[in-house]
Amino acid sequence: MKKLFLFTATLFILAATAQTRQYISHTTSGSTLTINVSDGRYAIEFYSEGVVQTTFFPTGKPAPERGSHAVVASPQNPAMQTHQKDNIFEYGTSGIAVQIEKSPFKLRYYYKNKLLLSEKNGYKAKDSAFVTTFQLDPNEALYGGGSRVLGMNRRGHRLELYNRAHYGYETHAPLMNFCMPMALSSKIYMVHFDNASTGWLDLDSAKTNTLAYESSGRTTYQVIAASNWAGLLDRYTQLTGRQPLLPRWALGNFSSRFGYHSQQEAQATIALFRKHDIPVDAIILDLYWFGAHLKGTMGNLEVFRDSFPDFEGMVRRFNQENVKTIPITEPFILSTSKRWNEAVSAGILANDTTGKPARYDFYFGNTGLIDVFKPKARAWFWNIYKDLAGKGVAGVWGDLGEPEVHPDWVVHHTGTARAVHNIYGHEWAGIIASGYARDFPKVRPFVLMRSGYSGSQRFGMIPWSGDVSRSWGGLAGQPELALQMGLQGMAFMHSDLGGFAGNTRDPELYVRWLQYGVFQPVFRPHAQEDVPSEPVFWDAKTRDLAKQAIELRYRFLPYNYTAAFKNSQSGLPLMRPLFFEEPSKDELFNQSANYLWGDDVLVAPVLEKGQKAVEVYFPKTSNWYDVFGKKYKGGSHLQVVTRENQIPYFIRGGSFIPQMRQKVKSTADYNPAELYVHYIYDPDVKESTGMFYDDDGVTAHAHALGEYEILHFKSTVKGNRILFTITPETGKNWKPQTRKLTFTVFRDNRMVDLDITLKPGKKTTTYIKLPTR
Repeated sequence: MKKLFLFTATLFILAATAQTRQYISHTTSGSTLTINVSDGRYAIEFYSEGVVQTTFFPTGKPAPERGSHAVVASPQNPAMQTHQKDNIFEYGTSGIAVQIEKSPFKLRYYYKNKLLLSEKNGYKAKDSAFVTTFQLDPNEALYGGGSRVLGMNRRGHRLELYNRAHYGYETHAPLMNFCMPMALSSKIYMVHFDNASTGWLDLDSAKTNTLAYESSGRTTYQVIAASNWAGLLDRYTQLTGRQPLLPRWALGNFSSRFGYHSQQEAQATIALFRKHDIPVDAIILDLYWFGAHLKGTMGNLEVFRDSFPDFEGMVRRFNQENVKTIPITEPFILSTSKRWNEAVSAGILANDTTGKPARYDFYFGNTGLIDVFKPKARAWFWNIYKDLAGKGVAGVWGDLGEPEVHPDWVVHHTGTARAVHNIYGHEWAGIIASGYARDFPKVRPFVLMRSGYSGSQRFGMIPWSGDVSRSWGGLAGQPELALQMGLQGMAFMHSDLGGFAGNTRDPELYVRWLQYGVFQPVFRPHAQEDVPSEPVFWDAKTRDLAKQAIELRYRFLPYNYTAAFKNSQSGLPLMRPLFFEEPSKDELFNQSANYLWGDDVLVAPVLEKGQKAVEVYFPKTSNWYDVFGKKYKGGSHLQVVTRENQIPYFIRGGSFIPQMRQKVKSTADYNPAELYVHYIYDPDVKESTGMFYDDDGVTAHAHALGEYEILHFKSTVKGNRILFTITPETGKNWKPQTRKLTFTVFRDNRMVDLDITLKPGKKTTTYIKLPTR
């Protein structure tokens, strides 16, 4: 009995030893570190001063066939440093470094000598998948995992990574359309698990200070770090691709609903916008452009002439009125649609396990699914968009691209349904982006989609937050959603303004949502048609309040377009959490009710019915001023009284806010040669800078082509005078023009204007006397 006990104990010890990873050796070559361990090999590659990639290759298992779907950058071969002492070996750059503890084996990641995180157990097999775990600090806040409503700090949640629509959500939505396998920390680093398969991201749900990722497929992750949040987003979007600058019209107002049933209805709606003098830049056509009925026609993907007899003429006339047309498309081809036989014979559908086109039922009918991973399917699908572009449409709406219904037994060209599910929308957007680059290289694509993956921003994808409830609860979660997605590279996340799902007719809710929309990336009211989404169909008071919000949106166009340009260059989100300003202030880690819009605007949306005042925290980095010139001291918490016609917003002291001078019908009337530049005088700011970006608003890669001009503003306060310097930066292929600028200087409740004529390409210096108190 004693021998049996000893034998059993020995087996237990051997098993435990076998499960403990043992260091064997390591080698370095340039910016790559290879570590041989008892059960495999680590390949650690440094991309830059702030990015390192780690891949684990288990012994006896083949390396994944596919590379990254997210990473597009190449390693920059940064200068490397080596430190070794006894049991510890460290290899890295002057910024990010990995430390190997040989026994017991452990990897730790540092940035500028500050510990970020460490592998807890490393990669371990779990059933047919694997799990990898990391040790966290007890107090760091966590973000990421894609689009969800959970509260800004997502620590304590276990997140499923499987894109799935959540119809009618409000203040709690743990799984939504757009999942991303990444975690960001309040310590200003992120871990991106570079694997497209479905899985789980656990943000310390068991409260053991553990970050865990569970999936199958690639065993690769990147650790990215920086000294500030702007730098972190710069490095992430450099790694996975920048968002191209949107066409300027995409920052205007959209006419959109589910949906316009006919050409007559669409034209009549735009006519009402013009009648009521409400600016509008685009119209969205939902399902009915290809069929009279909601069910049975999806997949037709051609104009339904009974309802749109002169589609091309309608689009042409809209274009003449400076209204862009964007039709919906979906990846489902119903067996009752006109294109079913064509899709089957062309072999562009995903298959079942027997090799035949996969067919199954969902809400819209019996369907097949376009296999966007097949080269011939990609070409077939792009030809649909190319034909629409030939008809004059200006953008693409891709809906249901999770895909909304995607049985596990479906087989795609590159893998199973679960292996490719989360990158379906990503690949779909890639088809459109590459098609435009090839066939319409001067056009900036507009790609509206609700599902994607890490790096989808590089395709110009503009995501929206899905079928949100038309309720106060639905509105309340929208700032969190947009802020979270901006942190993950998707800076143009926005909501269906007014709410989508349900038949609630609440004028106050509608107006407050549109007022919030002034300071979200895309201004697009959209809803089920039970209650109108367009302001032209509301009562006179509601319509007038909505009109004021839309006009304010257009007034901010120069500021917003400049912010969009900055995003295209560095990944800097348009909507930013307040911890961008104060990264060490714990109370801001879960704050989403106040946020920054661009560099210099602080926004406090009204998110509750009948709310008479909102609580605002004014970041201590600046003093802040309302539209009347009232000062709010930085670092203070205050209750700010709300007004019916506008949500509270505040301007950073000493900042430059370029705005439009005139009212317009659309962004086509935008005249960047004549601008207001609002300057908020702050006695604590003796010098400040700002900028304004300008190009033609339509040409792809205008900045890279040198077809742009940037005005750099500088202020210097000397006694009772402010010296202004305007320095143009002119692209090599830009023809500079004379600009008329009106600097409006605010001091307390008084203001004074300074008119400046800026000669083409010439630096100008002038001054203004401060308005007296």
